[in-house]
Amino acid sequence: MAKDELSSLASDGQNKLLLQTIIDSLSDAVSVVDENGIGIMVNRAYTRITGMTEEQVLRKPATVDIAEGESVHMRVLQTGKPIKGVRMKVGPFRREVIVSCEPLIINGELKGSVGVIHDISELRRVMEELERTRKLVRKLESRYTFEDIIGNSEQIKKAIERASHAAATPVSVLLRGENGTGKELFAHAIHHASERSEKPFIRVNCASLTDTLLESELFGYADGAFTGAKKGGRKGYFEEAEGGTLFLDEIGAMNLEAQARLLRVIQEGEIIRVGESRPRRLDVRIIAATNSDLERMVEKDRFRKDLYYRLNVFPIYLPPLRDLKSDIPLFVNHYLARYSQEYGRTVIDIAPVVFKRLKEYDWPGNVRELQNVIARALINLDRDETIIEEKHLIMPFINHSVKADITEELLKGTLKEMHSNWERRILLQALHEAKGNKAEAARQLDISIRNLYNKLHQHKLV
Repeated sequence: MAKDELSSLASDGQNKLLLQTIIDSLSDAVSVVDENGIGIMVNRAYTRITGMTEEQVLRKPATVDIAEGESVHMRVLQTGKPIKGVRMKVGPFRREVIVSCEPLIINGELKGSVGVIHDISELRRVMEELERTRKLVRKLESRYTFEDIIGNSEQIKKAIERASHAAATPVSVLLRGENGTGKELFAHAIHHASERSEKPFIRVNCASLTDTLLESELFGYADGAFTGAKKGGRKGYFEEAEGGTLFLDEIGAMNLEAQARLLRVIQEGEIIRVGESRPRRLDVRIIAATNSDLERMVEKDRFRKDLYYRLNVFPIYLPPLRDLKSDIPLFVNHYLARYSQEYGRTVIDIAPVVFKRLKEYDWPGNVRELQNVIARALINLDRDETIIEEKHLIMPFINHSVKADITEELLKGTLKEMHSNWERRILLQALHEAKGNKAEAARQLDISIRNLYNKLHQHKLV
């Protein structure tokens, strides 16, 4: 054999090794067949996903690995055109995959086909697990009753009385109040006291869903309604709540198109899945909640007037904590009893100055913020301490009643820590000035409501 021929063979061997090394590095499976549909190359991911060895595939027809479906390689060889996104099952374990193939053109001639195989069986398993988790999270039992609502003030007693009357009827209820005033607690209690108590109670935070997801999540969608839609379609929260109660929190964050569809549900008692035209009859009781000024939103055409009147048939106003200062000791003792057991702390007494400070504060985060303050105070107790004192409180005393000098505190720590402290103070101040209304606070800060939510979660303020 001539020297140049030997060099050519060596070069070809090196190129083949290089090519094999490259495709072996890919996480997706690769399969290559010649112009006759005979396997000539696969990578490691291919053998892992299909469960077949090279010996079982190479120099064999392209159909040898197919457990269910038609060979995409053969279709490409017949048409000379690429094919994308074909679902099939491959190998002895019938692994679910999506296959895309491209014709292999060399010097203008069809010399074979290159297929890329994406394993979707694991993705499907994860999606099914998420779906099960989603149902478990949303299909809640009503954990709270009216007996769980704390307070001796007239405002609280009046709210409980109205909620009890509402529970005895199928009427839609609109819970109104600042963030952290206990709207979800009241929703649970109303459902628990109603004739629907044995049926599902499903909560949806309208502000946490993007406009594009809101309708499909609420009303469900048909098979193939949009890219990525689950095969066979999926029920929405309304259908999951059949016979029970759907709690729509932050109703003011719902877009106008979804508002129109919600109005139809209330008026007609039926929903239409996204991508369908056939209505589905439902029996669902709606409890909505908001901290937004709906009247102002109606004036600005950001909330439908007809939906407003439908929801506002039976409004219940929940007072802010700053109007319930006399009930603060009740709340404190309740949360101390709960968290002392959880955190393994023993509290014998509370210093009088603690109650003084708690009553001086305006509580823009309301009861939820008080709950967090008590939990942090317990965490700050040393093991040998049994009395909660002012030093254990971590609170942003920024209001008209308490003039705290926070400059020194804000200048402690690293630059990142100082920036975080500063941002947290700004958020609390905005919430305070907006009286807990997140939409108004976001407007004052000139940020989107979702950006505000992200920052509040980041600083553990919700």
